[in-house]
Amino acid sequence: MNKYNSHALTTWAVEERPREKLMANGVQYLSDTELLAILLGSGTKNMTAVELARLIMKGAGNSLQLLGRQGIGELVRLKGVGPAKATSILAALELGRRRAGMKHVEKTSVKSSETVYKLFHPLMGDLEHEEFWLLMLNRANRVLGKYKVSQGGLSGTVIDTRIILKKALDILASSIIVCHNHPSGNKQPSDADLKITEKLKKAAEMLEIKLLDHVIIADKSYFSFADEGLIN
Repeated sequence: MNKYNSHALTTWAVEERPREKLMANGVQYLSDTELLAILLGSGTKNMTAVELARLIMKGAGNSLQLLGRQGIGELVRLKGVGPAKATSILAALELGRRRAGMKHVEKTSVKSSETVYKLFHPLMGDLEHEEFWLLMLNRANRVLGKYKVSQGGLSGTVIDTRIILKKALDILASSIIVCHNHPSGNKQPSDADLKITEKLKKAAEMLEIKLLDHVIIADKSYFSFADEGLIN
């Protein structure tokens, strides 16, 4: 008997062995589904890891951006996805988001609201909750650092101007820019956005720190207070 005939064809199928494909060809040659399968580690009794990954991607419209919007509750509803697999997926997506957000942040020269959008969109563009961030700059408008001030729900987050200004003072920032997202997709500022911007501007001036802009990110668009003449 030929010993090779005792193994099913799927056992040798390359698409069912993403780890081996990664080691042989490099991570850049794997599809989103194959990368997800490696994260899952294993499939189920009736599905391989690749088949399960394919099911997860299908549930997110085959979009990593939509997958990034899902929470643990949505993922565990899929047959074969338990808490362990769901948390692995969420952790990997968050690492990717943070890596994209940190890329070239230090030494970046902020020349426009578009630069701010490019810095923060990877961090907040696909979130289902609001986050409020602080960007701190030196006299040459180069980034000294950034800090997540607060995280809220679907419609808002609590802002403490004292925390913002303390962070700016600690790092000896000459100017600051604040940024938050609108999960609703509506980039227009709310009354609360207008009030906190004015409050922060006045408080910063007392400490000789200039508030240069407040940028609102809404999916693939943004609103700049400076561009619209709302910060003088």
